[in-house]
Amino acid sequence: MLRMIFFGLFGTATALTAQIPAKGGWQLGRAAAPLPGLRSNSISDLVIHQGEIWLGTSRGVARSADGGNTWVTYTHEHGLPRGGVSGLAVSDSIIWVATAFDSLVPEGLLPAGGGLSYSTDRGATWTYVPQPTPFNTVIQNITYDIALHPTGVWIASFGGSVSTSSDRGKTWRAVPPDSFFLDVANNLNHRAFSVLNADGVLYVGTAGGINRSIDGGRTWTNFSHQNQPQPISGNFVVALAWQKWQGREYLWAATVNAEDPGERRAVSISQDGGYSWHVTLLDEFAHNFAFNGATAYVVTDKGLYRSDDFGRTWAKFPDIHDASEQQPYLSDEFFCAGQLGNQLFVGGPDGLAVTADAGKTWKILRGSVPAGEAGEPRTYAYPNPFSPSRHNRLNETGYVRLQYNTTRATTVTIKVFDFAMDLVAEIVSGKPRNRSGNYFEIWDGKNSRGEVVHNGVYFYRVELAGEGVYWGKIMVLD
Repeated sequence: MLRMIFFGLFGTATALTAQIPAKGGWQLGRAAAPLPGLRSNSISDLVIHQGEIWLGTSRGVARSADGGNTWVTYTHEHGLPRGGVSGLAVSDSIIWVATAFDSLVPEGLLPAGGGLSYSTDRGATWTYVPQPTPFNTVIQNITYDIALHPTGVWIASFGGSVSTSSDRGKTWRAVPPDSFFLDVANNLNHRAFSVLNADGVLYVGTAGGINRSIDGGRTWTNFSHQNQPQPISGNFVVALAWQKWQGREYLWAATVNAEDPGERRAVSISQDGGYSWHVTLLDEFAHNFAFNGATAYVVTDKGLYRSDDFGRTWAKFPDIHDASEQQPYLSDEFFCAGQLGNQLFVGGPDGLAVTADAGKTWKILRGSVPAGEAGEPRTYAYPNPFSPSRHNRLNETGYVRLQYNTTRATTVTIKVFDFAMDLVAEIVSGKPRNRSGNYFEIWDGKNSRGEVVHNGVYFYRVELAGEGVYWGKIMVLD
């Protein structure tokens, strides 16, 4: 399940080195206690299995066994490869995780595959598996999706095509989803982004369409925008999903335009295993799917959609807002979704949102570092540097969060100043905070005239009545 702006989310530049788990903090077979709570706001993947919620984040894998009330997080220190999670698969017996990171090479900053890890004891211990490298490089060889099949584990990688292992990663076999020699550079169908096991049938989504195998990957049938009377909308297949309901089976695909000018972004749905397609949500960039009986949810770069009739009609959810905490979800886009009982979870760049009443009310869960605790300053800005045109985009406006904590009931006033200490904007004035805790306010990077400020360093002052004045710094870099 591809997260299209995966590297924009994580944005961690690291040297090009082997990404083995950290020494000292982890050993094969030795369990280490997971970190309590969520540790990241960037949620890239979500799997619900046997009542547990598993999240892929920019800082490891998080798990909840109580419906999202409490979380633990496994990181590089527990045996996961370095980087953010790019792929996640969960079954009764094993959990597989793939990661990726940015690497500075002579050509510039490029994404790289961090490798994989698996756990057979629900995360208590992890075994690291180096990134399969059919072309002897991890650069642009990122595993975006993982599927578990009776023949073994299958991975879809941009620069590594499709690979499978039947011995838990000791050896890998490259399996291009057609009869041609493996050629990622020149064959779009060898650049893989999604893989799915649908009751034993393998589907692989690439930049050249959707490929189906009913014999464990020995032979393939290709479905593309060009080779069918009722085709998919585009050959760049971001995500695949399988919906079963009362004897019906639907194959869902997030299909994006590749090279043909006639291709378009949309969701493509097949009820006959891929031989014909119904195209819907035209011009939407879908990232993933979730199902609850006959109901389908699609997360896109423009929001969250719901269909109760297998994609014939759609309803779009309003902006998500946590009324109890008076917090908006600061993003239009979502990357993943899942249903547990009556709870719908959606994840994206601003945390995890959950509703138990079909979207009437939401609760937003984030992994922000608490201000004023464990040696952290009383206030800090995130993200920082802040780009108004890129970060926390909601309704075409970007936001930076100004985190702070209070030790008592108080009121808060926050003002932003430029480098000459001239007032730029007043964010809140005398806002009541009726109990101690961690809070944040948001700034849209605009001055009092409503203009986006110039690039540069800005200072902000947090005045907490009865507690004191605390300063922070924001670098605006658009």
